[in-house]
Amino acid sequence: MQTEATTFLQRLRSAGVTPEDSDDLRQQKSLLYFVSGLVSVAAALWLLVYWLAGPRLSSSLPFALQVAISGNLFIYAAWGNFKVFRNALLGILLFFPFVAQWALGDFVTASGLVLWGLLAPLCALLCLGVEESGPWFFAYVVLTVVTGATDYFLADTGAATNAVPRQISLLFFALNFATISILVYLSMRFAIAERNRTLLKLEDAHARLAIEQARSERLLLNILPAPVAERLKDPTARVADGYSEVTVMFADIVNFTELASKMSPDAVFALLNHVFGKFDEMAEQHGLEKIKTIGDAYMVAGGLDEQHPDPCQAIAELALDMCAWLAQDDTLNFSRPLQLRIGIGTGPVVAGVVGKKKFIYDLWGDTVNLAHRITSESMPNTILCDSTTFLRLKYRYVFEDPVTLRLKGKGMVSVWRLLTRPRPNQGSVYLGESPTLDIDLTG
Repeated sequence: MQTEATTFLQRLRSAGVTPEDSDDLRQQKSLLYFVSGLVSVAAALWLLVYWLAGPRLSSSLPFALQVAISGNLFIYAAWGNFKVFRNALLGILLFFPFVAQWALGDFVTASGLVLWGLLAPLCALLCLGVEESGPWFFAYVVLTVVTGATDYFLADTGAATNAVPRQISLLFFALNFATISILVYLSMRFAIAERNRTLLKLEDAHARLAIEQARSERLLLNILPAPVAERLKDPTARVADGYSEVTVMFADIVNFTELASKMSPDAVFALLNHVFGKFDEMAEQHGLEKIKTIGDAYMVAGGLDEQHPDPCQAIAELALDMCAWLAQDDTLNFSRPLQLRIGIGTGPVVAGVVGKKKFIYDLWGDTVNLAHRITSESMPNTILCDSTTFLRLKYRYVFEDPVTLRLKGKGMVSVWRLLTRPRPNQGSVYLGESPTLDIDLTG
């Protein structure tokens, strides 16, 4: 019982608005509550002014109007049926002015009281829309025409008696016009204010949505290249491409497994985040595409778009910068600087996105396998390049003489160690002999 009383008072206090209501429905409820209050107050003031002006009109009709509006509000608060409340209120607003005018006499005697009935089609227009408000306006016009025609035909028969003095009628013509104008203005003002408030909420929601969309776009671009991210928005699109020449680089942290075994999980994460975060910045500065990290391995590629003029050189510059930075970084507090093993390969690859959930942009092909295996067989603080990469860079960087690797299924493969950037007017330099190593790359 207490819960029902609480619900009743809550509806009565909040115009029956619930959190589940749409903005449009919330506006309708608030507007009709507002109009109910305005009409109740205006009816009481209308009767009071009549009495102060002299005529002692019966209070039955104004009192009945008050009872009808109050009863409609209490029924709505008790049952929560907004549709019944809305239609009942529109009916009250439409018919009561005509009933009151018929009780007083003709248009002149009642001082155009039927103007109050205009509130019904107005509220219907604001709450129901253009089409559904049409019948209410049509009913108002029909009642006005019928009332006017009746007054016209009864004017000479004396059936319509003028019980109200002419001065009072003229006064109330002005009051009725002024009052209904005020009510219409206040109703429209309230509705427009509510609508503007709703529009502001929508604009704010759109602005927040745009911010979230931009944030999601940035997150997507952190995972995928921009052209791939755009294509991935189409759920039916197949995101896979073949490239004739892409430079792929893998970088492994030397002895990371042994190092991590002596560190806490938080420290391991901090270390990788610090190192790979810096590598991300460097890759972006060189216009290269980070592909992924695999444990302590960092994979980056160049040549996946047409915007970079020389991805092979950019990869070489990135490799040298990564080694130099890691050797000089003093924020890691290790007894000796961390070192990298780096392998670079250039050639055809297939790039694309596989899967529907937790997808990743990845590369496949012999070029990727070769670069990865060269990295695993490299020495600490060493950058090894395959023959294609060497041919692209041999006149611009200093290289050591090649090392020959015996690869099962591929035969003899030569790799070159990238040493430094060349000094002015200095070409490639080869140092040392060419040992032969047996390495299985078919696994």
